[in-house]
Amino acid sequence: MVTDQNAFIRFMLQIPESSKKKVVIIGAGFGGMKLAQKLDKDKFQVVLIDRNNYHQFQPLFYQVAMAGLEPSSISFPLRKAFQNTKDVIIRVAEVLNVDIEQKLITTSEGECSYDLLVLAMGAKTNFYGNQKFEEHTYGLKSLSEALLLRNDLLKDMEAALLEKDYEKRQGYIDITIVGGGATGVEVAGALAELKNFVFPKDYQELDTKEVDIYLIQSGGLLLQGMSNKSSMAAEEFLTKMGVKIIKNTKVVDLVDDKVFLANGETLLSRKVVWAAGITCAKLNGIPETCYVRGNRIKVNDHMQIIENEGIYVIGDQALLSNEKYPDGHPQVAQVAIQMGQHLANLLNGKSNKSFHYKDRGSMATIGRNKAVVDLPNFHFQGFFAWLVWLVVHLFALIGVKNKIFVLFNWIVNYLTYDQSLRLILKADAKSKR
Repeated sequence: MVTDQNAFIRFMLQIPESSKKKVVIIGAGFGGMKLAQKLDKDKFQVVLIDRNNYHQFQPLFYQVAMAGLEPSSISFPLRKAFQNTKDVIIRVAEVLNVDIEQKLITTSEGECSYDLLVLAMGAKTNFYGNQKFEEHTYGLKSLSEALLLRNDLLKDMEAALLEKDYEKRQGYIDITIVGGGATGVEVAGALAELKNFVFPKDYQELDTKEVDIYLIQSGGLLLQGMSNKSSMAAEEFLTKMGVKIIKNTKVVDLVDDKVFLANGETLLSRKVVWAAGITCAKLNGIPETCYVRGNRIKVNDHMQIIENEGIYVIGDQALLSNEKYPDGHPQVAQVAIQMGQHLANLLNGKSNKSFHYKDRGSMATIGRNKAVVDLPNFHFQGFFAWLVWLVVHLFALIGVKNKIFVLFNWIVNYLTYDQSLRLILKADAKSKR
């Protein structure tokens, strides 16, 4: 019987011994994956730690939630990604603490020493400290959250068929989305297409005209951060699709099936999708002085925590201020990928330049033939923007099979508006372990 818990933990993680420098990467998102792929394995032993055993393609979570794609189509097993790569060690664990002086991290499965540590833990939904919002709304920052929303969306439609009371039925079928950024806009557009083209066929006994989709935006513009032209186009697209956009107000309370707004309005809606902002999780052991807005970590031009030479941060967690980005870079996939590549070049000895973000533009899709794209010197909307969005996201997926499956699903959906993915998946409540 083991009585010394610390000794037990140290025994558990079991990283193979190596004479190479050990680089521990926490997080297998866009930045962490890029760095793990590009580091020179002749120089480094790479330990990649993530709470899941797969990489998730976050920009398409909303399509899983809206039954447009299966989760397996936008995820990729980490061990398969590095099957033919030497000296990449995968560990599935939750990181709990870092001891900077001892160069040691503690995880839910054991401890691991490091020579260099890279934090690439991404971001999570920001509920602004409101416990009720956190407990009673739906986030979209993981595949499990996307599946939960899909299940409850379909279960509530089934329940609505059996409900005679008008108000209770509205609570089941009406949906509120909080936040008019890219995620909120894309969810609203996907829901509108379900309401207009799919639900009338699936739920013929139900008057789907009763389904109301509300998009709540605290400011006066959707897609803040994109051009005014794209913002106005997105609002026009959504309005024509039947989405009710409420701007310049906030959600202040949730009670039963009711959503209370700061402007005095009350909406009937059991399902509230929270897309109103993101924040980063703090890691025990990182000095409080390193954290800035949104729990991001202040770094220098080479992605180092300024006080600690052996610790780097990339992706959503990193806040690098410069003249062009005084409040840090956008928390988007392209920034994380470029930071991962930059840090790999730096550690491999190929470059000693400061990080410079190459802005390749931003985009959002609203529905079939409807998208907005902002390039550095050019903005466009409509069908061509939608095609560009499709191509960019398709090629960004990891794995040939995933690309083929997603393309096939998109083609079927385009031709028929009738994917056969609307399954309510129930986990067995009886645990085997």
